[in-house]
Amino acid sequence: MISYNKLWKLLIDKGMKKKDLMQEAGISKSTIIKLNHGESVTTDTLARICNTLKCDMGDIVEFVPEE
Repeated sequence: MISYNKLWKLLIDKGMKKKDLMQEAGISKSTIIKLNHGESVTTDTLARICNTLKCDMGDIVEFVPEE
């Protein structure tokens, strides 16, 4: 399972809203919805988010093993 909790915390730390991320990273509302639900997105999308937030992929996504 994929968790994007680190992404949401980073946005809070940077004082950004999801709408700001959408505009600055050039990602769609449907992508934000996928992220909200822990669904898979492309590595290109993750790279754009990382570029926008000036961070590494490990700073925004985490793999959580299913039990």
